[in-house]
Amino acid sequence: MPETSSSTDLAASVKILVAGGFGVGKTTMVSSISEITPLRTEELITEMSTGIDDLSGVEGKTTTTVALDFGRITIDQNLVLYLFGTPGQDRFWFLWDELARGALGAVVIADTRRLENSFAAIDFFERRGLSFAIAVNCFDNAPIYTTEEVREALDLDTHIPVVLCDARDRSSCKTVLMTLVEHLISRATSSVA
Repeated sequence: MPETSSSTDLAASVKILVAGGFGVGKTTMVSSISEITPLRTEELITEMSTGIDDLSGVEGKTTTTVALDFGRITIDQNLVLYLFGTPGQDRFWFLWDELARGALGAVVIADTRRLENSFAAIDFFERRGLSFAIAVNCFDNAPIYTTEEVREALDLDTHIPVVLCDARDRSSCKTVLMTLVEHLISRATSSVA
């Protein structure tokens, strides 16, 4: 008797990167949204990183991702997203090329306290032609800006989605991912037409 596939076996699986500068909330977002226990490669920040890692604005941070974060979220019976969180420190950026291989799109998380740290991630995806959306992680006590103000400050094209979010909140993270998926579908549809 032939085996039958479940609907989740037939679902399209999509690789999505969750990227951004050091301490913007990448690990938090992957952990908040993942339906499985996320894989995290975090290590304690030690005195050895003094002078190497810029802790400006995130002085209370005690751990850092040294390779990747991994999680999974089933959007519906037809779509499963595999999330790969990138390390944010400059010294681990050599991993980004490998992590980006096979990715359909990315979420670039921005922190309005250190918005200039977003430029490197934006440049990375623009140079590779990989579609992305900006997720402005609204930290407590951080300056509050509209999405248009962030778009202007980051000098983004009008077609790039910018969404305000709370990386600690599952529903907020789902909104970010759905915005990215809709953006990817829209770009794919317009390139075919």
